[in-house]
Amino acid sequence: MEIALRPYQVSDVEDFMEWCDDEVVRLSRLRHFTSREDAVSYLKETVIPHPWYRAICLDNRPIGFISITPGSGDERCRGRITYALGSKYWGQGITTVAVKKVISTVFEEFPSMQRLETIVDVDNKRSQRVLEKSGFLKEGVLRKYVIFKGNIYDVIMYSLLSTLT
Repeated sequence: MEIALRPYQVSDVEDFMEWCDDEVVRLSRLRHFTSREDAVSYLKETVIPHPWYRAICLDNRPIGFISITPGSGDERCRGRITYALGSKYWGQGITTVAVKKVISTVFEEFPSMQRLETIVDVDNKRSQRVLEKSGFLKEGVLRKYVIFKGNIYDVIMYSLLSTLT
């Protein structure tokens, strides 16, 4: 079982639609793609032009994504990491491997970035564990911080500093 990261391609559309299942949609900002054309459009307009959006691949088949969004201007010292994995692959350590692969190079790829951060729903224990196993520190709870699918949620802020990798 080889886990690799690579840029998405339009030809990944079938795999993308397969792993982006109901459980993933429920817990992430991704939406359900009902047609191949809709998914191709999303890949072409959002995923492929993104500065750092990678497929999490198992034996070269996309089963999720991981992305880094670098800050700009006065916020160029930090970036945000986000990820999602097809639900049938949860609990196998795959996301942890992917996050560790990213943090091994992200500060070299983005030299002005000193901090990598993310927020996680307070109830998403699996994602919290991924971050903790990858070396991220829990900074605290941000109460009523984000509106997600019409509801306001508390989240936990996690960060990793370049000096700690």
